Amino acid sequence: MSERLIDGNLKEEDVFEKNIRPLSLNEYIGQEQIKENLKVFIEAAKMRNEPLDHVLLYGPPGLGKTTLAHIIANEMGSNLKTASGPSIEKSGDLAAILSTLEPGDVLFIDEIHRIPSFIEEILYPAMEDFEMDIIIGTEGKSKSIKIDLPPFTLVGATTRAGDLSSPLRDRFGIVNKLEFYSDNELQRIVKRTAQVLDMFIDDDAAMELARRSRRTPRIANRLFKRVRDFALVEGEGYINLEITLKSLDRLKVDKYGLDNIDIDYLNALITKFNGGPVGIETIATAIGEEVTTIEDIVEPFLLQEGFIKRTARGRVATEKAYKHLKIVNQGSLF
Repeated sequence: MSERLIDGNLKEEDVFEKNIRPLSLNEYIGQEQIKENLKVFIEAAKMRNEPLDHVLLYGPPGLGKTTLAHIIANEMGSNLKTASGPSIEKSGDLAAILSTLEPGDVLFIDEIHRIPSFIEEILYPAMEDFEMDIIIGTEGKSKSIKIDLPPFTLVGATTRAGDLSSPLRDRFGIVNKLEFYSDNELQRIVKRTAQVLDMFIDDDAAMELARRSRRTPRIANRLFKRVRDFALVEGEGYINLEITLKSLDRLKVDKYGLDNIDIDYLNALITKFNGGPVGIETIATAIGEEVTTIEDIVEPFLLQEGFIKRTARGRVATEKAYKHLKIVNQGSLF
């Protein structure tokens, strides 16, 4: 799979993102309704001297789910323990995580939809009754023992809410869908990042980065990081519109925030499959990408911006896609 600068997923080298992460809801930009509701829920939980109800955050990658988990722990004055769904492969893995929790802790599980179903069943009593049933011993001599857990808050994050089982989803008292950001919100995020890193960026440059960030804060910050490099080495040491445009051109990120993989996707859809409809597996094979990458990273933005449509028969390119690639839509001639 190709490495993408504008991939919304967190990369191992993204220590950068941790360093600029806001620590409170007041510092957090965007997702206003979610933010205001969380303020109420957190304040009420603290007034009752209880842990916050379990929280499910879902939406495309890079919109701030992990950041919100950290903020929830900070606002509750709690410790944050983190895990990811793919790393919890057997019941012992989950038991080891749950047994380390202390009263009021926040447990953040990223990609929670990837927890195996048999492990979910251990999670149910842990979430509802703060109890854990584990089986010890060998087959024929095994027995079940019940372990009491301290009250805690589970924050689950997923890019695929539809893949969560109903019993697990129903055990979250607070469910929030994170939406794509506006250009103005992303401009504010870029300006804040520049301020935190003591780097000057003018308003026009910040807005240009915002427009090409696929409505995603993580991508905005990653593009800022690269443009900062160009400004330091080839510019005047600050970020203006001129160095921003040159940098983005060198990075091959166009005015809509599309990169080579997006263009390959649209080109294949239009030139190889006559604009569709065509199935996602076929497109994935044609451009050499994984289906999950296309579903989670490429398509959400292309759909949001109106470059493609999903139909019962498959994906279809829109007139906007033809115009952007400067290809005449033969179907529109008749």
